[in-house]
Amino acid sequence: MNNLAVREAIERLRESWGDRLLILGHHYQDSEVVAYCDAVGDSLELSRLAAASKAERIIFCGVRFMAETADILIRDEKGLPCGRSVWQPAPDAGCPMADMADGESLEAAWQYLATLCDDRPLTPIVYVNSNAEVKAVCGKHGGSACTSGNGLRVVKHFLSLGHRILFAPDQHLCTNIMRELGYPPEAVATWHRKLPNGGLSKEQVQAARLIAWDGCCPIHASYTVDDVATARATYPGAELLSPPEAPAAVASLADQTGSTKGIIETIARAEPNQTFIVGTEEHLVRRLANRKEPKVVSLRPIICEDMGLTTLEQILNVLQNWDEACCVKVKDELVLDARACVERMLAL
Repeated sequence: MNNLAVREAIERLRESWGDRLLILGHHYQDSEVVAYCDAVGDSLELSRLAAASKAERIIFCGVRFMAETADILIRDEKGLPCGRSVWQPAPDAGCPMADMADGESLEAAWQYLATLCDDRPLTPIVYVNSNAEVKAVCGKHGGSACTSGNGLRVVKHFLSLGHRILFAPDQHLCTNIMRELGYPPEAVATWHRKLPNGGLSKEQVQAARLIAWDGCCPIHASYTVDDVATARATYPGAELLSPPEAPAAVASLADQTGSTKGIIETIARAEPNQTFIVGTEEHLVRRLANRKEPKVVSLRPIICEDMGLTTLEQILNVLQNWDEACCVKVKDELVLDARACVERMLAL
């Protein structure tokens, strides 16, 4: 089918399903895909929309952990399927950072660290960009999820209770949070997932307030101080907006760090004559730049390959065939703990 035929077929099928269908798209999706989404947002925002909707079938244009979170939140009170389902058009679209932490490894790390933390309670906090097994381990041990937008609030809450924190999987997010909270670098110890016991001794653990898993987002972690210098020289007077998943050396040079939603809202409130340098995934930067005012440029154009896997042809395939390979089903035994992890965050 040619592109026009694909578009027309998607429209016909969307219309036939009506309110029984909800198509969600992450900000990092290509604009061609976004055009056919009922809502566009960040991963947690979209999952909450899925939970609040009454749609029977939810197509999530994003990566797997996002679709998993949606499936977790649409389950019934016992964590069981309730006649609704989540579908991922590109079933191979994963997240490299989410893959840097798995449930078994996080459980082993928590068990080891808990034996060393006899002076303080140990609470796991996981970035919402993590798989269902990781969320379930976090929930089982009384921990909470967080987003790039509310991470500072979540970390601050547990630190104020006197807890020590095991944070996974994004080391840059938690390092920047601790910097913003005024903690010195030595308050953060790094858990090296490929080393025995994370490469940490009891003395190192007890000297830290937060143990940071050594994962990262390959997109945001690739920005450098040289990128900032080049952009500043090219666009003098422009404001640099950086996500907190960037390395501390980069984030500390930004005029503002914030979540994707925060970046979008900052630009929306700006004066027409302002210029912004934005350090995030290029699909979103291009859509922001398509507005005539204010001016938006990229810190350095980087495409997330996994986000780019979703195509109109794949959306049409789901709508026509409902291939089970595209249906995302979290194991029933994980759902309640994983949901507790997310709900603790929402309650803070």
